[in-house]
Amino acid sequence: MAWTSPPSARRVAVVTAATVVAVALAVACGLVVGPTSIPASRILGDALSHLGVGHSSLTSLQSLIVWQVRAPRMVLGLLAGAMLAVAGGTYQGVFRNPLADPYLLGVAAGAGLGATVAIVDMSNAFATPAWTPLLAFAGAMVAVTLTWLVGGRNLRSTPATLVLAGVAVSALFTSAQTFLQQQSSTQSIARVYIWLLGSLANASWHSVLIVVPYVVACTGVCVAAGRALDVMSVGDDEARSLGLSVRSVRLVVVVASSLGTAAIVSVVGLIGFVGIIVPHIVRLLVGTSYRRILPISVVFGAAFLVLADTVARTVMAPSELPLGVVTAVIGAPVFVLILSLRRTGSS
Repeated sequence: MAWTSPPSARRVAVVTAATVVAVALAVACGLVVGPTSIPASRILGDALSHLGVGHSSLTSLQSLIVWQVRAPRMVLGLLAGAMLAVAGGTYQGVFRNPLADPYLLGVAAGAGLGATVAIVDMSNAFATPAWTPLLAFAGAMVAVTLTWLVGGRNLRSTPATLVLAGVAVSALFTSAQTFLQQQSSTQSIARVYIWLLGSLANASWHSVLIVVPYVVACTGVCVAAGRALDVMSVGDDEARSLGLSVRSVRLVVVVASSLGTAAIVSVVGLIGFVGIIVPHIVRLLVGTSYRRILPISVVFGAAFLVLADTVARTVMAPSELPLGVVTAVIGAPVFVLILSLRRTGSS
């Protein structure tokens, strides 16, 4: 079958080119599509005018909509999709588990608890909205750190023990979050659920600047780890016999993936399925080598999330669907289809 045969160099090149085209299409949709109709030619002319070529025909209101509303939302979507996709692919490699996603080690539960503390705020200690991403980030990193201390610091630890520790820590943090929600008002609970479903509606250039350093650094580390993940795919003992420091690689990769995911989640909330289905689709197209899967997943994930956000903000305009709902509606059937293809290909 096509998805089990070794990929040719031509197929990898075609897939790479297709993902680049998809990103260009996503960028165009992010800037052009919206309740306010603005022709693409005018947006392009305005962009060129900022470079000293030609002149802009956009009104001041149209320019505000494009560059202060749509553009930061589109850029944040690119960053979020790229980070979640590469983190999911990296986790699948380091844990040798095709069902691993960026939230495996408690990032989602920790961020959810942190955001809930900020939103519920029964003691009025966190009066400004800026506390929500800060506490969400802190909660995510505390959860991942606790997971590593419980299941990963022992020299004889395995991917299975780390995953089990992540399950336990997630259950603990989720229970604490549920308790806080029960003690809060209905309005606060609604705000918590809106955050948990994920959205790019509050995107701004400030939020983009906050996450850019994390995404660039962590994505670079994850992509650079592709060769090591290929070696680790044969097993920990075999990888050690080949001279690879398995524990060090696992620590670096887990830290990079979790840190980048925590930064994204703290700003946009919890967006599911990106970190599972994107690496799976890429794996079906270009084979099992993480040296190919991870960089292509970065581009594919960026395009996927921006296009999903375009659907989220237009399908029910002027109201907006939570982005996490759109990715779930798209991702769940795609994931079922991928599993069916894999089952058929292995039979």
